[in-house]
Amino acid sequence: MPATPTPSTPAVPKGSEWTRAELKAVRKQLTDELAQMRSAYDRSIRDLNDLQQAGTDGAGDDQADAGSKTFEREQEQSIAANRLDLLTQIQRAVERIDDGSYGFCESCGKPIPKARLKAFPAATLDVNCKQREERR
Repeated sequence: MPATPTPSTPAVPKGSEWTRAELKAVRKQLTDELAQMRSAYDRSIRDLNDLQQAGTDGAGDDQADAGSKTFEREQEQSIAANRLDLLTQIQRAVERIDDGSYGFCESCGKPIPKARLKAFPAATLDVNCKQREERR
């Protein structure tokens, strides 16, 4: 009877080009990136809160100062949103490794080429499905 997969020994899905050691290394890389991204996201939220608090005491600001504060706030909101999106993608990739579906397209079920996953480990679609999604 095969051992039950754990995060430290991920299962190799049937038909996968990945070895257990490669999946373990990818999982480690992704969990390291996840920790860094969580820290960066938390920093963005703190910066955004600081900007919003500073924006409430804008009495006496001229239009240029008010515009600059608004621009900074909107820029930090965009950065935080992008970091949250990446955080979600990385977390999903780790979950896919853990549940044995990593390396297969979520749309068509075909294997995602290893080169694509090495370039972007959080990819969930093969190239054809990704191109089809982007055309919509």
